[in-house]
Amino acid sequence: MNELKLNRRHFFGKALSGAALLTFGGAFQKVYAHNEIQKITILHTNDVHSRIDPFPNDGSPNAGKGGVAARAALIKSIRSSEANVLLLDAGDIFQGTPYFNYWGGELEIKMMTMMGYDASTMGNHDFDNGVEGFAKQLKHASFPILNANYDFTDTAMEGKSKPYQIFNKNGIKIGVFGIGIELTGLVNATQYGATQYKDPIKKANEIEQFLKYDQKCDLIICLSHLGYQYKEKKVSDIVLAQNTKHIDLIIGGHTHTFLYQPSPIKNLAGKLTLVNQVGFAGINLGRIDFMFDNNKKNIFYTSAIEPIGDNSRF
Repeated sequence: MNELKLNRRHFFGKALSGAALLTFGGAFQKVYAHNEIQKITILHTNDVHSRIDPFPNDGSPNAGKGGVAARAALIKSIRSSEANVLLLDAGDIFQGTPYFNYWGGELEIKMMTMMGYDASTMGNHDFDNGVEGFAKQLKHASFPILNANYDFTDTAMEGKSKPYQIFNKNGIKIGVFGIGIELTGLVNATQYGATQYKDPIKKANEIEQFLKYDQKCDLIICLSHLGYQYKEKKVSDIVLAQNTKHIDLIIGGHTHTFLYQPSPIKNLAGKLTLVNQVGFAGINLGRIDFMFDNNKKNIFYTSAIEPIGDNSRF
């Protein structure tokens, strides 16, 4: 786990692709006021692990943090002030509290639907009740499950997931796709059944090319449950970023990594792919705002860590 701690909410801004840095001074506000800049707000979570309630106020490091009620209120507040919002999750929705043991994931999916999630991918713990157990709960989901490198043929998930989803926010076309971790050795074979794992880098290259050139997407986001980075030779979000060309943002999970700002990684095209992850258990909400000019060119982004819960601070 890579844990970076701050004692305050972090806010960060950078220019992308060599464009001039815009500030939050009068010049930026004047341009934005005249609708010459379009903002897309990406909110995201990962590895929530059935944390419906906040952590108990028992003096532990996470005391008072997290909880669906506080997260829902924060998301509602952001949506009330921002016009173009996507809410995404990078998997491991299930496992970690008795809510999952008792209801098998029904409550978690219903809560995500209530909060208005736009898409999620699957993590390894989402197989903990088997492929059948996850598929059973999707009747409660108003959002798609995205994965491009699991072949669910001859399983209960066949036809119940999608490799990608395209969203249109005020003329900005956003392609979102999912990538999952290798299940062999991590998940009991009886739990994933006939699910076949495909090379994540190969599948990501196929999907990003399709989204960029066939679908003409202005922003491409990968929901990844590969993990942020490993010491050993193992595919991760960093490796994925380095071996693709058109992904703008990788929203990661699995390693429970706390990043106080996205990691900018140089991709195969020599441009920057942002990699972000916000810990676990829903104690933080990640936020990245992308700014587009009149030509739909992404020229600027800002990022923030939004703590969740009464006592939630890094």
